[in-house]
Amino acid sequence: MKTENNMIAIFAGGCFWCMESIFDSLAGVKKVLSGYTGGHIKNPSYEQVSMGDTGHYEALKIIFNPQKISYDQLLDVYWYNIDPFDGKGQFGDKGPSYLSAIFYLDKLQKVKAEFSKKNIEKILERSVVTTIIKASVFYPAEQHHQQYYKRNPVRYQAYNYERTQRLLGIWGQEDKYVIQK
Repeated sequence: MKTENNMIAIFAGGCFWCMESIFDSLAGVKKVLSGYTGGHIKNPSYEQVSMGDTGHYEALKIIFNPQKISYDQLLDVYWYNIDPFDGKGQFGDKGPSYLSAIFYLDKLQKVKAEFSKKNIEKILERSVVTTIIKASVFYPAEQHHQQYYKRNPVRYQAYNYERTQRLLGIWGQEDKYVIQK
Protein backbone atom coordinates (compact mmCIF):
# COMPACT_ATOMS: atom_id res chain seq x y z
CA MET A 1 0.00 0.00 0.00
CA LYS A 2 1.25 3.47 -0.88
CA THR A 3 0.98 6.70 1.12
CA GLU A 4 2.43 9.76 -0.64
CA ASN A 5 5.90 8.58 -1.79
CA ASN A 6 6.11 5.95 0.92
CA MET A 7 4.72 2.44 1.24
CA ILE A 8 3.53 0.38 4.19
CA ALA A 9 4.41 -3.15 5.32
CA ILE A 10 2.93 -4.94 8.33
CA PHE A 11 4.76 -7.83 10.01
CA ALA A 12 4.30 -9.77 13.24
CA GLY A 13 7.39 -11.45 14.65
CA GLY A 14 6.81 -11.87 18.35
CA CYS A 15 7.45 -9.07 20.80
CA PHE A 16 7.01 -5.87 18.82
CA TRP A 17 9.63 -3.86 20.66
CA CYS A 18 12.29 -6.42 19.80
CA MET A 19 11.37 -6.42 16.10
CA GLU A 20 11.02 -2.62 16.09
CA SER A 21 14.74 -2.08 16.61
CA ILE A 22 15.64 -4.20 13.57
CA PHE A 23 13.46 -2.34 11.09
CA ASP A 24 14.13 1.04 12.67
CA SER A 25 17.81 0.67 11.72
CA LEU A 26 17.22 0.13 8.00
CA ALA A 27 18.06 2.71 5.33
CA GLY A 28 14.83 3.79 3.66
CA VAL A 29 12.58 3.04 6.62
CA LYS A 30 10.85 6.28 7.62
CA LYS A 31 8.89 5.12 10.66
CA VAL A 32 8.15 1.96 12.62
CA LEU A 33 5.04 1.76 14.77
CA SER A 34 4.37 -1.00 17.28
CA GLY A 35 0.76 -2.07 17.46
CA TYR A 36 -1.91 -4.70 17.17
CA THR A 37 -3.70 -6.21 14.19
CA GLY A 38 -5.61 -9.24 13.01
CA GLY A 39 -8.10 -9.47 15.84
CA HIS A 40 -11.76 -8.81 16.56
CA ILE A 41 -11.54 -6.19 19.35
CA LYS A 42 -11.52 -2.49 18.42
CA ASN A 43 -8.82 -0.31 19.99
CA PRO A 44 -7.29 -3.11 22.08
CA SER A 45 -4.93 -2.44 24.95
CA TYR A 46 -1.66 -4.26 25.56
CA GLU A 47 -3.25 -6.02 28.52
CA GLN A 48 -6.15 -7.28 26.38
CA VAL A 49 -3.88 -8.49 23.58
CA SER A 50 -1.42 -10.21 25.92
CA MET A 51 -4.29 -12.15 27.53
CA GLY A 52 -4.56 -13.93 24.18
CA ASP A 53 -8.28 -13.87 23.41
CA THR A 54 -8.55 -10.80 21.12
CA GLY A 55 -7.16 -12.51 18.01
CA HIS A 56 -4.65 -9.66 17.66
CA TYR A 57 -0.95 -10.08 16.99
CA GLU A 58 1.75 -7.79 18.29
CA ALA A 59 2.88 -6.31 14.99
CA LEU A 60 4.81 -3.55 13.27
CA LYS A 61 3.59 -1.03 10.75
CA ILE A 62 6.63 -0.06 8.70
CA ILE A 63 6.52 3.07 6.58
CA PHE A 64 9.28 2.95 3.99
CA ASN A 65 10.58 4.66 0.88
CA PRO A 66 10.50 2.06 -1.93
CA GLN A 67 13.22 3.97 -3.82
CA LYS A 68 15.64 3.21 -0.96
CA ILE A 69 14.45 -0.18 0.26
CA SER A 70 12.06 -2.58 -1.41
CA TYR A 71 9.27 -4.67 0.04
CA ASP A 72 11.30 -7.72 -1.02
CA GLN A 73 14.26 -6.50 1.05
CA LEU A 74 11.98 -5.94 4.04
CA LEU A 75 10.71 -9.50 3.66
CA ASP A 76 14.31 -10.78 3.67
CA VAL A 77 15.08 -8.86 6.84
CA TYR A 78 11.87 -10.14 8.41
CA TRP A 79 12.58 -13.82 7.69
CA TYR A 80 16.14 -13.65 8.99
CA ASN A 81 14.91 -12.14 12.26
CA ILE A 82 12.17 -14.60 13.22
CA ASP A 83 11.93 -18.29 14.03
CA PRO A 84 9.73 -19.45 11.12
CA PHE A 85 9.20 -22.88 12.73
CA ASP A 86 7.73 -21.88 16.11
CA GLY A 87 3.97 -22.35 16.07
CA LYS A 88 3.61 -21.26 19.69
CA GLY A 89 5.17 -17.77 19.55
CA GLN A 90 8.62 -16.30 19.16
CA PHE A 91 11.66 -16.92 21.31
CA GLY A 92 10.80 -16.33 24.99
CA ASP A 93 7.29 -15.08 24.22
CA LYS A 94 4.58 -17.67 23.72
CA GLY A 95 0.90 -17.32 22.96
CA PRO A 96 -1.29 -16.28 20.04
CA SER A 97 -0.33 -12.61 20.15
CA TYR A 98 3.34 -13.55 19.61
CA LEU A 99 2.91 -15.70 16.50
CA SER A 100 4.69 -14.74 13.29
CA ALA A 101 2.66 -13.44 10.35
CA ILE A 102 2.97 -11.27 7.27
CA PHE A 103 -0.05 -9.03 6.72
CA TYR A 104 -0.45 -8.09 3.08
CA LEU A 105 -2.09 -4.84 2.00
CA ASP A 106 -2.59 -5.61 -1.68
CA LYS A 107 -2.34 -8.43 -4.21
CA LEU A 108 1.30 -7.68 -5.06
CA GLN A 109 2.36 -7.88 -1.40
CA LYS A 110 0.48 -11.18 -1.08
CA VAL A 111 2.26 -12.65 -4.11
CA LYS A 112 5.67 -11.44 -2.88
CA ALA A 113 5.05 -12.75 0.65
CA GLU A 114 3.96 -16.17 -0.64
CA PHE A 115 6.98 -16.35 -2.97
CA SER A 116 9.36 -15.40 -0.17
CA LYS A 117 7.84 -18.03 2.15
CA LYS A 118 8.31 -20.74 -0.48
CA ASN A 119 11.89 -19.57 -1.01
CA ILE A 120 12.63 -19.76 2.74
CA GLU A 121 11.16 -23.28 2.85
CA LYS A 122 13.51 -24.27 0.00
CA ILE A 123 16.53 -22.70 1.71
CA LEU A 124 15.79 -24.33 5.08
CA GLU A 125 14.33 -27.54 3.62
CA ARG A 126 11.44 -27.42 6.10
CA SER A 127 7.86 -26.23 6.26
CA VAL A 128 7.38 -22.76 7.71
CA VAL A 129 4.50 -22.03 10.12
CA THR A 130 4.50 -18.24 9.58
CA THR A 131 1.13 -17.26 8.13
CA ILE A 132 0.28 -14.78 5.40
CA ILE A 133 -2.90 -12.88 6.20
CA LYS A 134 -4.89 -10.08 4.56
CA ALA A 135 -4.27 -6.92 6.58
CA SER A 136 -7.04 -5.48 8.69
CA VAL A 137 -7.12 -2.42 10.93
CA PHE A 138 -3.77 -1.67 12.58
CA TYR A 139 -4.07 -0.16 16.06
CA PRO A 140 -0.95 1.63 17.32
CA ALA A 141 0.20 0.40 20.73
CA GLU A 142 0.25 2.70 23.72
CA GLN A 143 2.93 5.41 23.60
CA HIS A 144 5.14 3.76 26.24
CA HIS A 145 5.53 0.75 23.89
CA GLN A 146 6.81 2.88 20.98
CA GLN A 147 10.62 2.90 20.67
CA TYR A 148 10.74 0.78 23.83
CA TYR A 149 14.15 -0.65 22.95
CA LYS A 150 15.68 2.86 23.00
CA ARG A 151 14.20 3.80 26.37
CA ASN A 152 14.96 0.42 28.00
CA PRO A 153 18.28 -0.72 26.49
CA VAL A 154 19.32 -3.03 29.35
CA ARG A 155 16.06 -4.99 29.26
CA TYR A 156 16.16 -5.08 25.46
CA GLN A 157 19.74 -6.41 25.38
CA ALA A 158 18.93 -9.15 27.90
CA TYR A 159 15.94 -10.28 25.85
CA ASN A 160 17.82 -9.96 22.59
CA TYR A 161 20.58 -12.36 23.71
CA GLU A 162 18.23 -15.39 23.74
CA ARG A 163 16.71 -14.28 20.45
CA THR A 164 20.12 -13.93 18.79
CA GLN A 165 21.20 -17.39 19.94
CA ARG A 166 18.11 -18.98 18.39
CA LEU A 167 18.58 -17.02 15.13
CA LEU A 168 22.18 -18.20 14.90
CA GLY A 169 20.92 -21.76 15.30
CA ILE A 170 18.49 -21.34 12.40
CA TRP A 171 20.42 -19.16 9.97
CA GLY A 172 24.04 -19.70 10.97
CA GLN A 173 25.00 -16.04 10.98
CA GLU A 174 23.90 -12.82 12.59
CA ASP A 175 22.39 -9.78 10.85
CA LYS A 176 22.52 -11.34 7.40
CA TYR A 177 20.28 -8.77 5.75
CA VAL A 178 20.58 -5.65 7.87
CA ILE A 179 20.74 -2.58 5.64
CA GLN A 180 22.10 0.20 7.84
CA LYS A 181 20.99 3.83 7.62
